[in-house]
Amino acid sequence: MRRRPRGTAVGTARGECEELGAQKAETYCVMPNVSQLPTTIAGDAVRPDFLNHSDTPWIALLLEEVQRFEGKPRKLLDEHLRGGLPFAAPSSKLLLAQQTIRRLWRFDIEAAIAPHKARTRLFTAAAEHGRDGALERVADELRVTPKDLEASLFADLPRERRVHAPKEPLSPSELSARANLILVQAMLKQSTGVRVRLQGNARPVVRHAKFRGLICNVMFDKASNAAQMEISGPLSLFQRTLVYGRALAELLPPLSWCNRFYLEADIVLGSESKQLILATGAPIFPGKEPKRFDSRLEERFAREFGQITADWDLIREPEPIPVGRSLIFPDFSLVRRGPPYDRWFLEIVGFWTPEYLEHKIATLHQAGLERLIICIDKTKNCSDNELPARARVIRFAKKVDVEEVLAIIDPACVI
Repeated sequence: MRRRPRGTAVGTARGECEELGAQKAETYCVMPNVSQLPTTIAGDAVRPDFLNHSDTPWIALLLEEVQRFEGKPRKLLDEHLRGGLPFAAPSSKLLLAQQTIRRLWRFDIEAAIAPHKARTRLFTAAAEHGRDGALERVADELRVTPKDLEASLFADLPRERRVHAPKEPLSPSELSARANLILVQAMLKQSTGVRVRLQGNARPVVRHAKFRGLICNVMFDKASNAAQMEISGPLSLFQRTLVYGRALAELLPPLSWCNRFYLEADIVLGSESKQLILATGAPIFPGKEPKRFDSRLEERFAREFGQITADWDLIREPEPIPVGRSLIFPDFSLVRRGPPYDRWFLEIVGFWTPEYLEHKIATLHQAGLERLIICIDKTKNCSDNELPARARVIRFAKKVDVEEVLAIIDPACVI
């Protein structure tokens, strides 16, 4: 068994970008590479080294150190963290904890004058009156002190923004759970494929995967009475891998809604492929309870469908449809209220590839399930290939057009 290199004890990335403007990002704000995070490799497996109770003492001290910089410029906090801390901690875990704090803390712009306004006024006046004369003149015009005006000039730069803790105080145990979640999320962003077995209350997890637009197939295993999800990883796609990786990472918190889960992921580390395993009881921060509608997109479609037609009922989240060994989870069932009675299903797909849609359509055709409309976000194609020719597909951007749906299920009602 060997452990991955831990990085430096101070736990901040070097190579800061020059601050050329208010929108310039600093490199140390980015989550470190997986190789810098606390993991252990054993053969073909990679295991996250979670923060646990033994780390509580130094995490409590870290939180105290960060609290000292409340309301101060961020650059002072970062310099303090880079310069060494008055306690010992595993370097890779310290790096993870610090990056978690940077995600949870606020860094606000606080200035007497809006920075862009201060720069414009002062630089224009300096060309005519010189720096000192312009500072006094513009400060007087804006009715602030020269000191406040000067402090406002670059208050919107990341390093100059003011440090503020979350509204709800964070305990060492909560920081640990949130850091552990971020650790596994960073690993999943390096995956080519993910398999999840779910037992009990699996639907919210499947629904969340659909809401995030993940490319996945769902099967039901009668022997174990479990739903099994096979999900494409971001490194298996040709484009939109960064956005897709974030969407995949957001699948982790909802796993807490399931009674039991078992996750396997193929992780790429350098030139090697390793397997990550995560199961029920992993100390990661849980997600919130699901809402009635997964997204504004679906809520808007449901509202507009009810406004446009009185001949059809829209049923949210109908029962899963067995199709061979797979399960189809439609978003809506569309049922005609009167004779001739009729029923259609509608599924909204997020990220997709033509090959994924081809497989889905072929599976539906083999099972004799023809009355299913697939709505795809035309901005989320993860391949350069074209759609299958025989697809009953509605393309959309920002909203699903109810008229297009009605044109398929009830052409007579469309003028």
